[in-house]
Amino acid sequence: MTDRQDSPTTTASDPAAPETSAPQRRRFLRSATLGAAGAAAAGLLAACSKEPEPAPEKMGKTSEAPAAPAAAVKPSTVVFKIQGSWGAKDIFNEMAEEFVKRVNEMADGRLRVDYLVAGAVVKPFEVMDAVSKGVLDGGHTVPVYWYGKSKVASLFGSGPITGCDANQTLAWIYRGGGQKLYEELLAKLQLDVVGFFAMPMPTQPLGWFKSPIKGAGELQGLKYRTVGLAADLFQEMGAKVTQLPGGEIIPALEKGVIDGFEYNNPTSDMRFGAQDVIKNYMLGSFHQAMEFFEIIFNKKKYQALPKDLQAILRYGV
Repeated sequence: MTDRQDSPTTTASDPAAPETSAPQRRRFLRSATLGAAGAAAAGLLAACSKEPEPAPEKMGKTSEAPAAPAAAVKPSTVVFKIQGSWGAKDIFNEMAEEFVKRVNEMADGRLRVDYLVAGAVVKPFEVMDAVSKGVLDGGHTVPVYWYGKSKVASLFGSGPITGCDANQTLAWIYRGGGQKLYEELLAKLQLDVVGFFAMPMPTQPLGWFKSPIKGAGELQGLKYRTVGLAADLFQEMGAKVTQLPGGEIIPALEKGVIDGFEYNNPTSDMRFGAQDVIKNYMLGSFHQAMEFFEIIFNKKKYQALPKDLQAILRYGV
């Protein structure tokens, strides 16, 4: 049996093995690390300096700003100029202005009614004609102020004694066919007007006199102011009647044009100073048992309004 001879091995102590010291290994690792870092930095710089590619556009579409929402168009305001038949101090102006306020609030800016006192455009007795001709868009008046055109106008205020007060007469106008007769009268007189009635008034006093009236005989030769059918009545009783609007009564009394007058009610009479120039106020009378306001509009201008605004004017009374 022969002995096996092992292959020679190399150990660290073998003088034939290459010798590598620790400082050399560290220098090698540091050089390798720096080289890798430099390569990475160079790649990063190259990427940063490269121009970004534009995003691809979608076929058939262009980039546009979104359209702004359409602004709401506010409807224009229709303005109606109406004039009353009442002097500047008369309480009836306040009632007319209440009507105007109601209409303007309901119309919400689409219709505006502007109110003018008597004389601003025409005289009190001229309101009906001015509205019919389109000089005014509307009026706040009474039929007795255009009674001279037709005595039939007295049926719609300050008329004959029928046994009805103002409330009952309004019921006849709106529920008993009176409105239709009124419209027929306007058409017959060729008045281009649409009219409505409102605010029933109580029976009016006989009026103010320099001396108390104790009997019908004392009306003979009396210079007296009244209007409408009452003017015909007092003339038949011997009075010398002058028909005047409210604002002209006191000046006429002071100048001696009249000796006595009736107008409408204690409040209106006091507003223009009746109690300061004459002291005898006679209350009981039947010459004007019922009356109410007549609110009128030019027919063409009224019918040109939308139906809802027409209704506001009609039912605003």
